[in-house]
Amino acid sequence: MHWDWQFTAEILPRLLWATLNTLMAAGLGYAIAAVLGLVFAIAQRTPFRPLTVTVRELVEFLRSTPLVLQIFFVYYVGPEYGVSLSPWVAGMIAIGLHYAAYLSEVYRGGIESVPKGQWEACTAINLTTAQTYRRIILPQALPLSVAGMGNYLISIFKDTPMLSVIGVAELMQAATAIGGQNYRYLEPYTIVGVVFLVISLFSAASIRGFEAWIRRKLGMY
Repeated sequence: MHWDWQFTAEILPRLLWATLNTLMAAGLGYAIAAVLGLVFAIAQRTPFRPLTVTVRELVEFLRSTPLVLQIFFVYYVGPEYGVSLSPWVAGMIAIGLHYAAYLSEVYRGGIESVPKGQWEACTAINLTTAQTYRRIILPQALPLSVAGMGNYLISIFKDTPMLSVIGVAELMQAATAIGGQNYRYLEPYTIVGVVFLVISLFSAASIRGFEAWIRRKLGMY
């Protein structure tokens, strides 16, 4: 089978539109993961042991089970308990929860890299826990977490095709639909591969540049 440039031109607008959906899915999923991941990381450091243990086990469960299983669980099991979600919402929640578990470990590494003396100084001047994190710890920990956070952003983008299993109209589903309608899979799947490659390379380069900028600002080299 040879490459059909006319067919490529016909399907390209549809695939580009699906690419926007994929980017939106990745962005929203990452936003949820970034916020929840920070909550998980801080919750595991509380003196209230039942909460710490519960969150730690939840994080371990989310990291140890496949993302596609979690997508199915949120979308299909939820309605049995009165929680009916659209494919988009269910997919965003599943991706957000899954990657929040991974980002919590990234945050934890950044938080633990803050010198112990900083914590002791906060206690000495009677800062509350919220003030300690907001004013002292997180401004130092978050820049150190940029590289790991960026890597998971790329991972989320590459995992968005899993959302097609519950009918989310992202890039891979669009390519599969085009192939099935026209009995040609070479062009749509090749375009999908190129799109994922270009966006992943661009994202990786941007993250490295941002990390280098932060390090210069902090005088780390």
